[in-house]
Amino acid sequence: MRSSIRLRCLFCASFLLVCSGLAVSQQWRTVGPDGGDVRSLAFDPHNPDRVFLGTSASRLYLSTDGGTNWSRYAQLGAATEMALDHIVFDPADSSIMYVAAWSVQSPHSDGDLFRSRDAGRTWQVLPAMHGKSIRALALAPSDPRILVAGALDGVFRSRDRGDHWERISPAEHREIKNVESIAVDPVNPAVIYAGTWHLPWKTDDGGKSWHSIKTGVIDDSDVFAIVIHPASPTVVYMSACSGIYKSTTGGQTFRKVQGIPYSARRTRALRMDPNDASILYAGTTEGLWKSSDSGATWKRMTPASTIVNDVLVDPRRRQRVLLATDRGGVLASDDGGANFAASNHGFTHRRVAALLVDRTDASVMYAGLLNDKEFGGVYVSRDSGANWTQISDGLDGRDVFVLRQSYDGAVIAGTNRGVFRLKPNQLKLDQLKPPDSQWEPLNCLQSNPLQSDPPQSNAATGNKATTSVTELTASVHGLELASGQWYAATSVGLLVSVDLGQSWHNVAAVSDLISVSAEGRIVAAASHQRLVISADKGESWLVLGSPQVAGTIHSIAVDSRGSIWLAASEGAFRSQDSGDSWQRVDDLPLVNVISIQFDPGSHRILAVGADSSTIFASANNGRTWNPIESGWLVHDLHTAHGNLVAATTFDGVVVQPAVTERAAEGPRTGSQ
Repeated sequence: MRSSIRLRCLFCASFLLVCSGLAVSQQWRTVGPDGGDVRSLAFDPHNPDRVFLGTSASRLYLSTDGGTNWSRYAQLGAATEMALDHIVFDPADSSIMYVAAWSVQSPHSDGDLFRSRDAGRTWQVLPAMHGKSIRALALAPSDPRILVAGALDGVFRSRDRGDHWERISPAEHREIKNVESIAVDPVNPAVIYAGTWHLPWKTDDGGKSWHSIKTGVIDDSDVFAIVIHPASPTVVYMSACSGIYKSTTGGQTFRKVQGIPYSARRTRALRMDPNDASILYAGTTEGLWKSSDSGATWKRMTPASTIVNDVLVDPRRRQRVLLATDRGGVLASDDGGANFAASNHGFTHRRVAALLVDRTDASVMYAGLLNDKEFGGVYVSRDSGANWTQISDGLDGRDVFVLRQSYDGAVIAGTNRGVFRLKPNQLKLDQLKPPDSQWEPLNCLQSNPLQSDPPQSNAATGNKATTSVTELTASVHGLELASGQWYAATSVGLLVSVDLGQSWHNVAAVSDLISVSAEGRIVAAASHQRLVISADKGESWLVLGSPQVAGTIHSIAVDSRGSIWLAASEGAFRSQDSGDSWQRVDDLPLVNVISIQFDPGSHRILAVGADSSTIFASANNGRTWNPIESGWLVHDLHTAHGNLVAATTFDGVVVQPAVTERAAEGPRTGSQ
């Protein structure tokens, strides 16, 4: 759903201005881990050292040194999850740029087309294309005033650099829809190719008539990219889910090129060397492939696990090749693709779900990632975020939801499939990644009741009590490592361990628990709708419904006074009697509170909202709240060297600058 702010900007003022660097973001800085998903790359045709990078979180990054170093440049629009799949420069005036976007949250019904006239410093939403899920964008090589966009509802053209648009595909056409790729003839702008989720089409008269060009193409092929030979426009290359095709007849017939396997592989990007049209690159879900003989033969240049979304070739140095990849960020080659290395310094598009600051050394931080598979797991920094090293052996691509540190210094991870431990002796400070840094499972789930003593024999039969043991494979969203007992909030219930995680017992079979907290004798866990509370350190448990006015619960926390705090969709709530009664925290100026935490170092309650970049802190039990503006949507807050460190939804780990708390927090809100 679009926010009222976005609609007002679009229809009343028409402009969404995004400042380079974003002044508010400069207060807090992102420190990594570097890398993540990259959707698109484009260089300034007048200065190829200026390279723009698009993400799936509405972000543009800029490199001014050919893709070696990156900086966050702009956020386009008000939505936080827009895939920026196409970045196009006007070759006559590279200060004019266009970016096509579609909504990750509403992929079939929402998107935008953005234009900048000042090299990306400010951006305008083009109203005629507002709300369209735009999957393709091309500029006519022979006339930079002409733009053609492919959307899920057809093909559209502008003849005046985006000021006005017209549909050039038939409305409600049964086939010319779900347009994924567009190419415009380099000589005649009336000749346009459109690739859909079901075969390719072509017009020779600017859209007055269209005809199918599927001869030689396997039926029901999604067409992801179309490339036209700049000097011989009858030579056309096309990539599809069924392989790569070549036509020498302007699309009248195609033949499938050989040498690239196509089973379970998609070729999202086709790129022709700008100085040698016989050299082609194909970016696929099974690596980068290269042909040096106009597609006759192909060779894979990267591991098959590399998912390539875009390919960029430096027009000055054909050996310089950049790849936009899933999870691995930008890969760069200086030898024509023979070798690639990560080139992500300053670029972070990571979903950090969990953050941990080492108890004895605040310069050591751990980040647990989501959705990054072999590139994810856990990363560690030993220099306050300047450098990060992946330490994920043994996690086998699991998502990491929570990180905690035990009293002996071990790091404990809650994942989408169980609990894991990294022992203290595997965290040697003199090595970035010790050779034996292997996570070990703590996933022994026992069926017998929780007891600290060994099982007793049955006096009548002489048989020992039997215990059924299964493997814990549930999702673990919360961990609390209290003295003597560990607690895990899981998808199958609240688990307790009295032997440092060697075995677990389910003490409350409440499904889909998301959070757990313990302080003193109070232990509290929550699902989105239910609560599990103990007032006697786990001797007995009470299962309760959530306060009716709270809505959906997002997290739970217990402070040093024994008060229980809820972060919920309808605000924050507090109980001072172990959950018997609840009061709304009226002086907290947040709605849809997604996280509430007790910071034992500063004895503050910290609260953040789903749609606010402001953190609110209270040191007096919620009577007054101090706002701390971060410039980021954050969660999982910690203190390091006296300043806050936080995880973000899309931008890795961010840290508060080294300024006094009073100056950073600004004026107070709420009653005294």
